[in-house]
Amino acid sequence: MLDYTEYVKLFVALLAIINPLGAISMFIALTPGKEMKARKKIAKVASFSATLILLVALVAGEGVLAIFGISVNSFRVGGGILILLMAISMLQAQLSLTVQTKEEAEESDRKQDIAIVPLSTPLLAGPGSLSTVVLYADKGTGWGHEALIALVILAVGTCIWSALHLAPWISQRLGVTGINIFTRIMGLILAAIAVEFIANGLKGLFPVLAG
Repeated sequence: MLDYTEYVKLFVALLAIINPLGAISMFIALTPGKEMKARKKIAKVASFSATLILLVALVAGEGVLAIFGISVNSFRVGGGILILLMAISMLQAQLSLTVQTKEEAEESDRKQDIAIVPLSTPLLAGPGSLSTVVLYADKGTGWGHEALIALVILAVGTCIWSALHLAPWISQRLGVTGINIFTRIMGLILAAIAVEFIANGLKGLFPVLAG
């Protein structure tokens, strides 16, 4: 089992990647004219689905890598680059195309049920958060390790639900500027985490770098 600080880092990393406050503006944009009851239902389904997807990644992620013959170190480098690209977009207060392309956004506008797609995936439980869960799962072994990661995921899911549930109230008080400031701060933290993933992956692929 890892030091407890590693699980705190995972919690911060997932919060930074998922960025529940940053998702508020998208949530409001995707639910125009809907009653409060309908919005709360969408928030509940989206947060539950995103949490379930991350839990599935925790259990099956390493198995999927083994099926495709991908080493964890290669995945660390690839996942780190992906997360770094997301962090750069967040530093510019923009939605990264690695999360959702323009075409996917236009398609989602035409859908009636947006709780699963695009809210829970790929906006919330997207490539970045899935990669992070798989990489942290590989850092330790045993049921205790996986149970603590599962608790972190559940805590993040609760944060997602809270943010979406209170989306109108938070949006009114923070405004676009406040949300953008928070997004940039999360982007800076995320960039540092991405660099750590890449560095550890390169050390694993090229042991001479660790010497």
